[in-house]
Amino acid sequence: MKKIEIGIVGGAGYTGGELVRLLIQHEKVKISYVTSRKFVGKSIFKRHPNLRGFTDLKFISPDDISKVDVIFLCLPHGVTASKIKEFSSLSNIVIDLSSDFRLKSKEDYNSYYNYEHPHHELLNEFIYGMPELHRNMLKESSKIAVPGCTATGAILPLAPIVENFKINKIIIDAKVGSSASGASPTDGSHHPERHGVVRCFKPSNHRHLAEMYQELKNMDGKINFSPHAVEMVRGIQSTIHVFFDQKYNEKDIWRTMIQKYRDEPFIRFVREKSGGYRFPEPKIVMGTNMCDIGFEKDPSTERLILISAIDNLVKGASGQAVQCMNIAIGIEEPLGLTQLGFHP
Repeated sequence: MKKIEIGIVGGAGYTGGELVRLLIQHEKVKISYVTSRKFVGKSIFKRHPNLRGFTDLKFISPDDISKVDVIFLCLPHGVTASKIKEFSSLSNIVIDLSSDFRLKSKEDYNSYYNYEHPHHELLNEFIYGMPELHRNMLKESSKIAVPGCTATGAILPLAPIVENFKINKIIIDAKVGSSASGASPTDGSHHPERHGVVRCFKPSNHRHLAEMYQELKNMDGKINFSPHAVEMVRGIQSTIHVFFDQKYNEKDIWRTMIQKYRDEPFIRFVREKSGGYRFPEPKIVMGTNMCDIGFEKDPSTERLILISAIDNLVKGASGQAVQCMNIAIGIEEPLGLTQLGFHP
């Protein structure tokens, strides 16, 4: 069988590097090129040293890209949208890892991104790339928008609850690793400024909130989201407080979760009565495409505490992108994504 030819545009960043790491281990694809203006002609491992000895690929200029079967776009916000017609002409399947096509409403781009979308007529052509919610739509889709990392960590545990219960209010507290800020240093991500902090960097109206409202239907005005930068490189742990407008018990929650996610290859339920890892933790899913979900009912306040953990660069970005690709081209969904996590 001829291997599927892959192009990666914007491969010098963390999500691009993760795509290369995952796809060079994928038995049914071949990476044709990886682009970077800054590193043209340099070996991929010069930028992503973990790949030394595993690939001979070198970065090429984005001006020299050619037709491929699947093109992954790992570009800064706004760049993909400005060139989307050019990219679409070069591939049967376009998978965008930026935020440019995640939202269906051009008004949401104005509100959450302060951005006038240049091709809002194409927004509805992109499928929101969360397989657990949109698998059937992803099959044979040609345009896919990969969800944001903190949106993924919140939507996956909340979707079964929102679909089956009457909710009064949701509060999401996400702890986020530094790699979510990207590979280019800023005043906030520079190590001396980041070391030792727990920093609430966008306590209200975060951009990923728009995705949560879009995917969690009928929750207008009920979702509160505050992410915090913490001292780890990879991972997101979301602690979610759900307040109900009805009576429920933990068995109801278990039943709902299992019905929704019973057959999902990358969802795990975590709740132990003893030991150090009683609920989901980012450390355990590092390097994997897993989303771990746990929960507990507070008997004194009746709130439900949901806890999720993902690797922001894998399930929160590149791994989810590969999962979507596998579905779209009709091959086994877990291919290239069966890496195990680390311990300790």
